[in-house]
Amino acid sequence: MEAMNKKVLFIDNFDSFTYNLVDDFAKRQCQTKVYRADTSIEDLQAVADEFDPDLLVISPGPGNPDTAGVSLDAVGYFKDRLPILGVCLGHQTIVQYFGGRIGHAPEPMHGKPSRISHNEKGLFHGVENPLQAGRYHSLTAVTLPDCLEKTGEFEGIVMAVEHKELPIFGVQFHPESILTPAGGKIIQNVLQIAASRRQPAHGLAGHGATRLPRSAAPRSQ
Repeated sequence: MEAMNKKVLFIDNFDSFTYNLVDDFAKRQCQTKVYRADTSIEDLQAVADEFDPDLLVISPGPGNPDTAGVSLDAVGYFKDRLPILGVCLGHQTIVQYFGGRIGHAPEPMHGKPSRISHNEKGLFHGVENPLQAGRYHSLTAVTLPDCLEKTGEFEGIVMAVEHKELPIFGVQFHPESILTPAGGKIIQNVLQIAASRRQPAHGLAGHGATRLPRSAAPRSQ
């Protein structure tokens, strides 16, 4: 297991899986800070200015993006500043922020594996195809905005997305689950992507921000 030594900021949507996800990053020698979704966006900005993270991870959780606390606002603030990974509810939050629609999945999937086809790029570089992944969700992305590319699917259901210009990724499945044997490789890939997007000088406030394109689609109202 390669040590990445990156700083990762987590938004915890009050989910039992959050700290399993945190542990998977910590195993790769990442420094982690976890803040609950009821943290204000102002407080989260202050934390980021001091911590200077390489990556933002938005965790799974109950409910939907509208009830996910600071998560939607965090995507809006950090989209031009940091790479972002959204998992399950975090994935749905990314989709909704950029203008996609979230609705009910054809059937609830809680603790069930599926064989997911993917594009073998980005998060899925070097990952078996199809990929066995653990699913725990009853909602899904029904439509995607033009700025998001579908990178993984199961029987037509969106299982992963990537922003076409920004290092922003969402996975509907749980990479930290025992039902996702290649989850560690996916986490390794996102850390490598985050590392490649950083300037030599760090810092969110002022000089040394992440090397990101300036444009992004606005949040739908």
